[in-house]
Parts: sequence; C-alpha cells; structure tokens
Amino acid sequence: MKVVIVGGVAGGMSAATRLRRLREDAEIVVFEQGPHVSYANCGLPYHIGEVIENQQDLLLQTPQSLHARFRLDVRVNSRVVSIDRANKTVAVKNLITGEEYSESYDSLVLSTGAKPRMVPIPGLERARVLRDVPDAIAIKELVDQQKIKSAAIIGAGFIGVELAENLAERGIDTTIVEFRDNILPQFDPEMIEPLQAELTRHGIKLALSAETEEVLADSLKLKDGRVVPADLVVAAIGVVADHQLAVDAGLDIGKAGGISVDDQMRTSDPNIYAVGDAAEKTSLLTGENQMIWLANLANRHGRLVADVIAGEQVAARKSIGTGIIGAYGMAAALTGLTEGLAQRMGIAHQVIHLHPGSHAGYFPGAERVSLKVLFDPETGKLLGAQGIGRDGIDKRIDVIATAIYAGLGIDDLMNLELAYAPAFGSAKDAINQTGYVGNNVRTGRTKNIQWYELEQAQQAGAVLVDVRTAGENVQGSIPGATLIPVDELRDHVSELKGKDVIVHCAVGQRGHTAAQLLQGHGISVRNLDGGYTTWRSGMDARERAQK
Repeated sequence: MKVVIVGGVAGGMSAATRLRRLREDAEIVVFEQGPHVSYANCGLPYHIGEVIENQQDLLLQTPQSLHARFRLDVRVNSRVVSIDRANKTVAVKNLITGEEYSESYDSLVLSTGAKPRMVPIPGLERARVLRDVPDAIAIKELVDQQKIKSAAIIGAGFIGVELAENLAERGIDTTIVEFRDNILPQFDPEMIEPLQAELTRHGIKLALSAETEEVLADSLKLKDGRVVPADLVVAAIGVVADHQLAVDAGLDIGKAGGISVDDQMRTSDPNIYAVGDAAEKTSLLTGENQMIWLANLANRHGRLVADVIAGEQVAARKSIGTGIIGAYGMAAALTGLTEGLAQRMGIAHQVIHLHPGSHAGYFPGAERVSLKVLFDPETGKLLGAQGIGRDGIDKRIDVIATAIYAGLGIDDLMNLELAYAPAFGSAKDAINQTGYVGNNVRTGRTKNIQWYELEQAQQAGAVLVDVRTAGENVQGSIPGATLIPVDELRDHVSELKGKDVIVHCAVGQRGHTAAQLLQGHGISVRNLDGGYTTWRSGMDARERAQK
C-alpha cells in the first residue's frame, strides 16, 4: 500500500500518523509546499504579539522527527502541481531546485487547506497575508524593527481581530476595516457588541460598514472618503478552499466551494480523499454542505481517512460548527445556528437571551455571562448558542455544543447535573438557567419580544414598563418607558388593564416575575428578552455600524 498525502498541518499529518499506527507496512509520502509540515497556524497572531515569543514553539513536528518516530517520507518545499488519475500518479515540483518528477499512489489524500480570499481592490497586492509561519515572521520582523507605526486590517474575522489585538499591544495604531455591520460577522450584532466596545476601549479603531477603495503606499482609502493611516496593510478578508489541484484533476466541487466528499471523505474519484479546509462538511442542523474552517475537524477527518484507507468501517459525523475567540480577557464563542443564519434560511426558531453569573455571586470574582440560545419552537430541539464574557464562556458553549450533538432540547438543559462549587458555578448554573428560561418561553408561560422588535411594538401602541429600581432607571433607560418597580407593580394593575404591555428589567429575570404577575390579573404582557442589557447592546451595535 502506497499513500500520498498532499499538504501537512492538521488534516494531512493526522492522516499520516494515524495510518502508520494502523499499518506498519504502508509506504506513506507527504508533500508540503511550504518549509514547515506541522505548525500551529492558530498561534500565528500571538507570535507577532510576542505572547508566543519563540517561533520554534509554533513548530510541532519536523520531517526528521516524523521520520524517526513514524517512518514517514515527508518532503517540504515540494508542490504537487497536477494529478494523473488514470495512471494514479502526481507531478511534483521541488521549489528549491526546480526539479519536477512523478510519484505514484494507491490512495491519494488532499489536505491542501484554505487560502486567503482576494478581491479586486486596486493596490491589494501591497497588502500582506497571514497564512503560515513565514508570513508571521515577516510581519513580526517589521514590527520588531519599528518600521510600522500604523496598521490597517481588511476584514474582521477571527484572524483579523486576533492580529489587531496583538499589533495594538505592540504599540501600533491599528484600524480594522469591515464591510459588514459588525466585527466577527459569524455572531449576531447584540452578542458581539461588548467585544467591539472592549477593542475600542483599548485603542483599536473600527471602521464598520466600510469598503476599501484602494490600498496606497502608506494608507488605506475607503469608499466613503476616509483615509486610514497604514504603514502595514493585512488582507484578512476571509479564506476560500485551496482546491485548484482538485479542479484541474476534474474532481467534483460542491456548491459551498469546497471539494465534494462523501461521509468517508472520499471524492468523486474512489482513490482520492479530501480533508480539512479544502473539503466541504455537512451541517447537522441544516443538512446542507458548508465550509467550516476548524482545526479540530481537520484533525478528526484526517484520522478518519486513515481508518478508511486501512479498511475500517467508519463514517464522518455531521458538523455543528463551534468556535471561540478571545481578546483583552474577554471571550466570545458560538455553536450551531445564529439567529441571522436561521432567518436567512427560513428555519423556525425561538430565541432567548440571559445574563447570569459565571459562578456564585457571593464568591469573589463572579463575572456576567451573556448567552443567546436558539431552539425549535415545536420540539424544543437546540439549534445554536452564542456567549460572551470574561469567565466560563468556553465551558457553557461546550456544554451546549455537546447537547446539540446529542440531539437534546432546551428542556433538557434544566436537568443537566453540572459540577458546582461557589468558585466554579452556581447551584442554578447558567446552563440550567438557560433551560428554565427556554422552557418558560417554549411552553408559552412567558411571551417574549426581541430587542429589535421593541420600537415597532411601541409605535403600534404597546406600553413599555421598566420594572427596575429608580436608581437603575437613572443610569440608563429605554425611550418611552414608564418606571414602575416590580415591587410596586400590584399597585398599578388597574392602570395597565386592557393595554398591550411590555415589561423589562436589567436582564429579564424580574421582567419574567412582572409578566407572571400581570398575566395573573388578565393583562396581555410580553417580557423584553434579555432586558435592558440586551437592548442596550443591540442599539449600541446598530449605532456603531452607522457611524
């Protein structure tokens, strides 16, 4: 058995090392066009920021170490330029010597990854990209030599935001330019606004709803006339599957733009497989193929391909899409569907927001955890979640991701037994509280209204009642709201009879109590989901995008 693997890093090296563990007799050849076959590409921005000081820490394995332990034939600086499917060979070019030669295979694995998305912007060839270790080293050298005073990053995805933080921490005047309304457009706007505020608080400028007209020698010109100073411009506009090799070989490309594969990661050629960012994944929640740029899926599918080649009967599970990003001590994470995606795809859903503590409030260090969860209005099946905060975001999103994978519903979250001690959680953990709130909404016990629906409801005649305290109201209020603290609400029932009432508090909890009280008196009432906190965040995001 001879297996040729095109591309290293997560998918390719997982396939190679797993196959060696399964088949000691296999001949395994790995081609990598760059100088490094196994490196931590997610750590690249942090090397520029000197969080990871030594570039060697980014290099996980070398051709020598892989040969010593696994007897792999790893050839770096070697680009596979074509595939001859009929004769089962690949043409390889040594990028150092220029030599070209042919290599045969029994099975071929494509792990060519993704490449930066480039758009037709004049001067964009002046911009740098951050794809691999040499890219990171080149940018870091410019920073180290103090040749950069200002930087503009085109694109506000994960890499763009992480790079912005690391450049700003090196004392560089940094601007993020994003043509959508908010950074990290994978998130809904009200959920990512706290991170936007944190970035600007640390001096990073955000040019949202902004398009780049031209990249100049020392600046970035935007279509609205603004000029952004930029000794350094980095194109972080996103990525696309690096699948030209597959296209040239006549392999099927899917509607999502990646190499089309079955549940064993086999392409339209039964002897060729594709893994990692080059291959499409099937969504567990929509059933459609999509691109999910995650290292854990690349690792998983690399391992799976090795199993298939070795004769195991295995199949890939459908994907959820779970990710997290951190900046300045704040974390934002998501899994499954966002509200925006559910709306665009016409998927029925209900939404809840809540803002519980990361652990018991009486124990020092408790932080607010903001969660947004989507579920099916009929079955309660969990569809997705987003979270943001400074503590405990990762474990809450991981629990919900696991629940989605297991097919659990919103009601199941009420009954999960989670680890509790005052320093780590609450007797009613944020996850359990999510179940309680979701159950109330799903069963119709409490009717809610979203932050972006409030203005229209008020215009239609709804009466908005702020059930917080007078002190809270003074610190910030929603236009048109009448202040009636929840403890005084019973004294005002007669004034609200016959009216369409919306109640709100700070985070939704007292609003729920108020809604139950008023319903007990026969009043039609809705609770503002997530309270003033969610509304304020959503409005701030909207105002920021319009600046």
